[in-house]
Amino acid sequence: MKKIFSTIEEAVKDIKKGKFVIVVDDEARENEGDLIMAAEKVTSDAVNFMARYARGLICVALTKERVEQLNLPPMSPDNTALHRTDFTVSVDPAKGGTTGISAQDRALTIKLLVDSNTRPEDLARPGHIFPIKAKDGGVLVRAGHTEAAMDLARIAGLYPAGVMCEIMKDDGSMARIPDLIKFARRHHLKIITIKDLIEYRRKREKLIERVLSVNLPTDFGRFKLILYKDRIEGNSHLALVKGNLKLKDKNDSVLVRVHSQCLTGDIFHSQRCDCGRQLESALEMIEKEGRGVLIYLPQEGRGIGLENKLRAYVLQEKKGM
Repeated sequence: MKKIFSTIEEAVKDIKKGKFVIVVDDEARENEGDLIMAAEKVTSDAVNFMARYARGLICVALTKERVEQLNLPPMSPDNTALHRTDFTVSVDPAKGGTTGISAQDRALTIKLLVDSNTRPEDLARPGHIFPIKAKDGGVLVRAGHTEAAMDLARIAGLYPAGVMCEIMKDDGSMARIPDLIKFARRHHLKIITIKDLIEYRRKREKLIERVLSVNLPTDFGRFKLILYKDRIEGNSHLALVKGNLKLKDKNDSVLVRVHSQCLTGDIFHSQRCDCGRQLESALEMIEKEGRGVLIYLPQEGRGIGLENKLRAYVLQEKKGM
């Protein structure tokens, strides 16, 4: 059976060549496919292809930094869109175009959006090209076509901006997977999923960076405290390290404890949980062993947050627990 989806590597090669790729999101989200290409590679023929065959709205995914450079305000101050797609005001070329709607004019507009020499006054507002501000962090923060377009261009080594257009069927309804497969084969295009792009980035990119380390004497012994930072969301993570962690042979092992932050248990020794006791026990075991790691994650209440955890306590009290 012929495979349906291409690899991200295959898609990136086509993006680098200025070709289109069909990108599909999750069934639980929009369940749609977009034609996507690198913005810096756009041509009037490419715009005409999107308008003729895909039929959706032609948009350009831009970084937050680029949107600010071009002084592109939000299309609406109150974004109530279903998936909070961050449209800016639409634009046309202020000079060099005609009405702005032709394939040539729209290609010119897209090129202006990614040209480092373009100034805010070079763009007329409103217009016929729709910039969308992508989330910093790309698909790892928001699993949308906007972020996928930006990520694919960046991974291909091109300007981090992509052109997108939703694919519609002949009857005007949205194309789904079976329709997109036929579309891809008819036009010799590759199809990828945002899910695969997320997995690709997670496997290949360094998402955590080491910030600093300091010696930390504790009631349980002396440890080295290392601070790490999440490059995507900016969260801080801590690791308490003891001794030499290098394995002596294949049968050797190192004690590791992954501990979710629990303010009430770790600090106030709450009797509603045993988090504090688990934390102390882990440090005692590592000290006794002479080496080991305790990873301390900022996941208060195992990710639900302090307020929600305390609300759960309130419910427990009401039920006499």
